[in-house]
Amino acid sequence: MKALILAGGAGTRLRPITHTSAKQLVPVANKPILFYGIEAMVSAGITEIGVIVGDTRDEVMAALGDGSQWGATITFIPQDAPLGLAHCVLIASDFLGDDDFVMYLGDNLLEQDLAAFVHAFESQRGSFDPPAAQILLKRVPDPHRFGIAELDAEGNVVRLVEKPADPPTDLALVGVYLFDRTINDAVRAIAPSPRGELEITDAIQWLVDQGRRVRQEELTGWWIDTGKLTPLLEANRLLLEKIETRVDGEVDETSVLDGRVVVEAGANIVNSTLRGPLVIGAGTVIENSFVGPFSAIGNDCRVTHSEIEHSVVMESSTITDIPRLEDSLIGKDVVVTRTQVRPRALRLMVGDHCQIDVE
Repeated sequence: MKALILAGGAGTRLRPITHTSAKQLVPVANKPILFYGIEAMVSAGITEIGVIVGDTRDEVMAALGDGSQWGATITFIPQDAPLGLAHCVLIASDFLGDDDFVMYLGDNLLEQDLAAFVHAFESQRGSFDPPAAQILLKRVPDPHRFGIAELDAEGNVVRLVEKPADPPTDLALVGVYLFDRTINDAVRAIAPSPRGELEITDAIQWLVDQGRRVRQEELTGWWIDTGKLTPLLEANRLLLEKIETRVDGEVDETSVLDGRVVVEAGANIVNSTLRGPLVIGAGTVIENSFVGPFSAIGNDCRVTHSEIEHSVVMESSTITDIPRLEDSLIGKDVVVTRTQVRPRALRLMVGDHCQIDVE
């Protein structure tokens, strides 16, 4: 089995961060989002991975390399325009060949064990009526924003519709799909939707209309599309919940570590309080500051005379004299300072290489 990971989106909902960075490489718990998907594939035993790349291809390709850091082999497949998920399958046909494959949206994170999901599909390949596809579903409060599945009384998939104005159910398609080779026929048979894209929901519907079985499972854990600030911070929180304390850096005798805290090698904590769960990146200095729960401070940052909570600060950024920074996403090489100290909280989303002077 192979994997096809989609990492070509522009990430307009995360601007200004994505003006200079690929959205799939924004870190949560100090690891790029895209890395979690690759790790999940390798853990499921899938090491032949195709990655769809778009305008940010140079950055994504540099970050992933040849895949050897995960024990995988990565093939990059350029997509010149965002023409839909089914279009990604179409342009990856040479890489996929006749193999079964997992398709995974590179900016999604989910709690469920991918290995079990893959095994459930593979275990039925020799059955009398093997599935041509397998989808993962999650009940959502706003189904009009997603591809939606309708099931019959026996739980069989009978209809799929993309972002319906009047949703037939609240069962949204999670960004993980399993297909056999017949999906290649489906993506060639469908026409673009009114928004000009080849929809994967239309391709799966074609399989259903051709009498092919589409297996479904309902997701039991969490699933987050990290394309906006609030869900990205929520993903950071959920992943930090899983960390275990590890202190490889330097912590002086005047500092306090409370709860589950990771301090990477080369970090230096001086006269500060760290209250976990949180992670401090390699080479970062925290001095005369408080870093609170659900914060991830990247490598080579400097935080001085400041208080941070429930935020992501990316590498090489400096936070100085900020009484409270919360619910924020700070890009790379950013400087945030305050010329007049006033006791009010800041909530910021700041793109790379910016300087913010708060009065």
